[in-house]
Amino acid sequence: MRELPLVECCRPISGPALSPEAAAELEQLFKALADRHRLQILNCLLQADGESVCVCDLEPLLGVKQPTVSHHLKQLVEAGLLEREKRGTYAYYRLRLGAIERIGDLLATPVITRAS
Repeated sequence: MRELPLVECCRPISGPALSPEAAAELEQLFKALADRHRLQILNCLLQADGESVCVCDLEPLLGVKQPTVSHHLKQLVEAGLLEREKRGTYAYYRLRLGAIERIGDLLATPVITRAS
């Protein structure tokens, strides 16, 4: 019986990979963004062009009650996307400076590549 030569089926993985820290940060961001209400909030704040928006202005936009809006805002704050400012009894939110760019930076991090 004739023996066949071994053929290399894959090349070893080399090069920079997404670090565990960056992967964890992206995971938290994606969890925060994986909701239609939170995406609507981000869109609204992007349209506000850096100005703060009161939580009471988001209720009619989302069609949900204040506690639900506050829950979504809390998720976005914890993910590092928004900043909260208290003015009397009202809370105002705006995009954190550089938050959107940070998402782009994390996504642009080189992912595992194959060696040539």
